[in-house]
Amino acid sequence: MAGKKSPAAAPAKTGANNRLLPWLGIAAIIILLDQITKITVFKTMSEGQVIPITSFFNLRFVYNPGAAFSFLANAGGWQRWFFTVLGVVAAIYITWLLARAGGQRLFCWAMSLILGGAIGNVIDRIAYGKVVDFLDFHYQGMSWPAFNLADSAICVGAVLFIVDEFRRVQREKA
Repeated sequence: MAGKKSPAAAPAKTGANNRLLPWLGIAAIIILLDQITKITVFKTMSEGQVIPITSFFNLRFVYNPGAAFSFLANAGGWQRWFFTVLGVVAAIYITWLLARAGGQRLFCWAMSLILGGAIGNVIDRIAYGKVVDFLDFHYQGMSWPAFNLADSAICVGAVLFIVDEFRRVQREKA
């Protein structure tokens, strides 16, 4: 019996929940930062107000009732609930993916950022009926549509997902 470990001394199995928690924590940090910045803008600026920061960047408080780049912004109101449901369904699916792939670090980073961003924008849709945007980049009369930290997290997550997918394909070819 000297070589055997007792069941009490055996290490605890790492279940899906233990692998999932760090990734949900990252998503929660994204949600928190996103909501803090949006609340700050909401409380300190009026809708449409512009605060120049640099020659290429302003803080601009605008509401977006649509999706990315104001897609369906003038659709009559139904898009609020459509994008809310879509965000909730995406969050559930991403959480399921994270539970299954807890050891795939780059993939999980990507999904955590997308999850946090999606939930951040869902919170806006529920609270305000539209998304609060405030980051406004422009150059020589051309302006990128205003966006927020949730949008940024979704974009960075999408890029990481693409990089992870390219790496996976390269590993499979080798």
